[in-house]
Amino acid sequence: MDRIAQRPVPPARHHLVTDIASGAPHEPNEQGEPKQVITLQRLFLVLLSMGLVASPALASDDSRVQKLVYALSGEAPAARPEVLKKAVSAMKCAVNNGVDSGDRLAVIDFSLPSSERRLWIFDLQKKRLLLEDFVAHGQNSGDNYANRFSNIVGSHQSSIGLFRTEESYFGRHGYSLRMDGLEPGVNDRARERAIVIHAADYVDPTWIERQGRIGRSHGCPAVRPDIAEKVVDSLKDGQFLFTFYPDPEWLASSAYLNCEPDRVARLTQ
Repeated sequence: MDRIAQRPVPPARHHLVTDIASGAPHEPNEQGEPKQVITLQRLFLVLLSMGLVASPALASDDSRVQKLVYALSGEAPAARPEVLKKAVSAMKCAVNNGVDSGDRLAVIDFSLPSSERRLWIFDLQKKRLLLEDFVAHGQNSGDNYANRFSNIVGSHQSSIGLFRTEESYFGRHGYSLRMDGLEPGVNDRARERAIVIHAADYVDPTWIERQGRIGRSHGCPAVRPDIAEKVVDSLKDGQFLFTFYPDPEWLASSAYLNCEPDRVARLTQ
């Protein structure tokens, strides 16, 4: 009986590989090639670095934003959800990076005409709508639609961005409210410009039938005299006001809309 020649078995190649996450060595596979060991922890870190998943903290915060936006949208169906999301996100970014939290949030959508109600004030604790009404824009910002905005003294234009409302006072327009813009180069000269919330007779919906719009201000978000006291009392002493317009440069560069913690922290020092 012929013997079948047996081929010599080559010595095993002991190439050990290391688990990237744990540092533990692993044996090669049957072909003698290093095993590609990727733990779930390592896979998560890779996906996180690629922006394909969010960290638990960021995901949790985003979930809270979405829930609040959903609740506010239900209270104010006429307010566009995408604008409310920007307002809430900007406010959350400010609070998460050093700005004291507030109990109320006012949103003005300057992409809507002055002939429509485009001011909303929300109670953030109860997630309720407190007020929905007309609001004026600056006379040099546009006619019925505002499309030009400024941070320059004497421009008579409105400003966009995130504001912190401050002290109430009695002035030439009666009971009024001062505020500070939080965005350098966009609205941070609001106090210097005397941009305040105040009552104005020209914020009158009956004007719409005559001239297609309500009256305009020198840049202030003026409101109807009938609601001025309620607006000021709702927003005084450290609440938030967010005024929106889809300005491409602002949307791309705002530290609050894009939530850049380092920039926001420096701004709030």
